[in-house]
Amino acid sequence: MIHTVKISSGEATFCSRFVKTNKYIAERDLGYPIYPNMFGAFTSKITASLLLTAARILTGQFNPFANGVGTANTSLALIAGELFALVETDIPYQITVTENGDVATVGRRDFDSPESFQIMTAHPKFDPETGETFSFRYFPIPPFLKLFRIDSDGKKHKSVPIYSMKNCSFVHDFAVTKRFAVFPDTQIAIKPIEILRGKSTMRVDLEKIPKLGVIPRYAADESEMHWIDAPGLNLLHTANSWEEEDGGGEIVIIASNMLSIEHVVEQIELVDLSMEKIVIDLATKDVKRYPLSDLHLDFGVINPKYAGKKNRYVYAAVVESIPKMLGVVKIDLSRSTAEGGDCVVARRMYGPGCYGSEPIFVAREGAEEEDDGYLVAYVSNEKTEESHFVVMDAKSATLDIVAAVKLPRRVPQGFHSIFVKQTELLKM
Repeated sequence: MIHTVKISSGEATFCSRFVKTNKYIAERDLGYPIYPNMFGAFTSKITASLLLTAARILTGQFNPFANGVGTANTSLALIAGELFALVETDIPYQITVTENGDVATVGRRDFDSPESFQIMTAHPKFDPETGETFSFRYFPIPPFLKLFRIDSDGKKHKSVPIYSMKNCSFVHDFAVTKRFAVFPDTQIAIKPIEILRGKSTMRVDLEKIPKLGVIPRYAADESEMHWIDAPGLNLLHTANSWEEEDGGGEIVIIASNMLSIEHVVEQIELVDLSMEKIVIDLATKDVKRYPLSDLHLDFGVINPKYAGKKNRYVYAAVVESIPKMLGVVKIDLSRSTAEGGDCVVARRMYGPGCYGSEPIFVAREGAEEEDDGYLVAYVSNEKTEESHFVVMDAKSATLDIVAAVKLPRRVPQGFHSIFVKQTELLKM
């Protein structure tokens, strides 16, 4: 379900709508579920539901490869000027926000792909200078990874298969700079054959050394792909990435890292999350990591004007356990040193029993400074079951709340968020 707040002429309009995916429509019409939760299938053991689903596919009752089975409930993104709801087990669904604030589903989009196109990450990267969107998909059958781009006209270009990834691993997010795309090869392995043994298809391989794969973002093939060992790095979400301009040949990535990785499949609430500055030396093929705080942080965001460029400030959620977010902090990357240290310069905790959504940075109109703007988030009180849309001053030392809208219904903890300007909505 998508929750929206549209602010116009001093008034706020709240709306909650399911994305009308093929899965939603089929199950609504039948009155009962027929499709499995595809991500849940990765972490679950074999069940009667999965066996029944397999039987339905084999007997031709439905074709998930033609229509998709995604829920479009992980994130939202602007691609070629249109708004999309995404999940990494399907391709995107285009949605729109009407003039009166309602949310409507336009339909499933393949962006005029020149090839079969059935799944895509929920974390594509938009280049504000070129208007292009870079994306990928991972899959448990070779090639396990594919890189592709969607141009500013909304047309998908041919994918680049990455055969040098030898096994399928959980690749939830990636990084893109002006010249490169960087992929994590984590310790979370996906092996569909395990389901026939009554085991989860997703498992943690503690003997595996995580890697980062670097490839030119406009590569025609994987001949220039380089995999670099990154011990201890199981990347989850990236906040930003860029190339240093001092001629040293370094790529910098700001991202969350999953610690206590052994718990990720069966006890995810025990997984710690560290926000880190990751530096890749392209000449020496070396990776260095610099923790930015001792707090458990994830869902890092920046001023979108600086996407793919060197920036100073990152805002991140303080995580109690996934997906419960206790508050938000402001990180000053200029304070990062080789010795580590706390780079948090401002924070706002939501209070007892209160949890927020992913924070989003909204630049102030006419702003010149990077942090001149607002942080917006949904905050819900589990005790009172009340929710508010909260606006915080992104420059203040305590991230002061400058406005709050009480919502007519509870908004549960979710995944990712987006802010869309009125001018962008009018163009859709």
